[in-house]
Amino acid sequence: MAGAKETPRQKLISLMYLVFITMLALNVSKEVLDGFGQMFVKIADANERVSESNNLLYANIEVNASEKGGKWIGHDRTAKQIKEESDAFFNKIEDIKTKITEKQKLKDPNLEKFAEMDKGEALDVIWFKEGSAGSSDEFLSMIEEYRGHVIKVFGSQYPASIDMVEARFFIGDMNRNVKNKDNIDEPWLDANFKGFPLISSLAKLTMMQNDIRQTEHDVLTTLMGKELKMSSTVNESNYTSLLITEKGAYYQGETFDGSVILGRKGGAQNPNSVDLKIDGRKLSSSDYDLIPGGIKLKVNAGSPGDHTIEGDLVFLNEGAESKISVKQMYSVISKPNSAVISADKMNVVYRGVQNPITISIPGIQDSRIKASAPGLKRLRGSKYNLFPGKGREVKINVSGTLPDGNRVSSVSSFRIKDIPKPAGYFRGQSGSFTLPKSSLERGSVEAKLEDFDFDLPLKVKSFRFRAPGQPSAVIQGDKLDSKSIRALSRIKNGQTVIISDIEVIIPSNPSYKLKQTSPISITIN
Repeated sequence: MAGAKETPRQKLISLMYLVFITMLALNVSKEVLDGFGQMFVKIADANERVSESNNLLYANIEVNASEKGGKWIGHDRTAKQIKEESDAFFNKIEDIKTKITEKQKLKDPNLEKFAEMDKGEALDVIWFKEGSAGSSDEFLSMIEEYRGHVIKVFGSQYPASIDMVEARFFIGDMNRNVKNKDNIDEPWLDANFKGFPLISSLAKLTMMQNDIRQTEHDVLTTLMGKELKMSSTVNESNYTSLLITEKGAYYQGETFDGSVILGRKGGAQNPNSVDLKIDGRKLSSSDYDLIPGGIKLKVNAGSPGDHTIEGDLVFLNEGAESKISVKQMYSVISKPNSAVISADKMNVVYRGVQNPITISIPGIQDSRIKASAPGLKRLRGSKYNLFPGKGREVKINVSGTLPDGNRVSSVSSFRIKDIPKPAGYFRGQSGSFTLPKSSLERGSVEAKLEDFDFDLPLKVKSFRFRAPGQPSAVIQGDKLDSKSIRALSRIKNGQTVIISDIEVIIPSNPSYKLKQTSPISITIN
């Protein structure tokens, strides 16, 4: 009953409930802070290991410059420029970390009590208090200058590295803004550091230091190139797997005796000469193209059966000739006698849209294949579009002519389904949800086909707007009109408006009648 006084027992139960909820919040908070703390420690340890590896690479490049000269002098100059910029940036971040942890170190010299690092005022004072714009601008400018310097010094020689550097040191658009969860511009620095717990900011700053050291490492390993000793490191960035078989095809029931071995990525030289035969016929220079580490054949496959490639690939290394023996087999299979038909978008086709269909018969050129079905249209080669009409099933008839003049044919059936019911959306949400009144005034009504395999744009032509205590109104277009906005101004927080009777069309096929779109229920907060 409104206005009734709580009994002492009810007051006690309410107090215990508040204490319980508070304890839960504190426990969750401590777990999250401890998680950031563990991440901070691991990244800091990783930074030390990468720094040690980088120092060895710097020393190796310097030795090569003094002993070999040539390109290594330029590599050494590039490496030293990158090191100078990297150390300056790394140390600047370290100074910031030292400054924001001064008070914490008075209580915890080793910075091990992560659960107590829940306040972020120290960093907020440096970057976000009134009059601190100069400090924050200086930090952002340092990021931009470092990124630009690395790209200028290194990216000009190795353009493939530019995207990597841009991604690691991304701080938003030209105005240093990023999109927040509401798709509104927000300063990158605010989105990543403003109001965050101390341990969270420490972890992020340490991660940025890791990006610096990793960037150095990528620069150095690229400069080292073939000189870098990789014998003790095998990973996907350096090696790929190769399959070697005794022959190119196997029959059902045979033992597959293929071998999987490692092959080095890139860096291989072209053969200096080729001495190969296929089934005893010596290859001429027009039968292949030289590629790094081998050749690419361009010969007729031959008759059905097994074919043998054998001989040598010859390489010259500092004047000495090296021969790599080749003995491989491949198989040619007989011509097919049936068609292969696949629906690119599941085993059904949808009414009202162009369904992409692939139709081919192995061994027969696309130009010698004919396919027919209601609504089927050929685009090019084996690619077709199917625009189904009435009914629940469509049959595609396919026939083709083999080079010897014989014909093969096949028939395949596909189920026809209607486009599913659209769902109403407003500012990225559907069903029942809450929004501020200002968001409702600015947003627009949308419709989407959820879990639909086609990217099919929809357009909202009109909708009905219902507000509590007021007559409903049909609004043309996808936004509230001035009359509805005035009605909205009289709605109180907690009240709900309904957007229904949403009329939607497919712009590419406006005559298609879609199912009734699901309504939207929005509670004002």
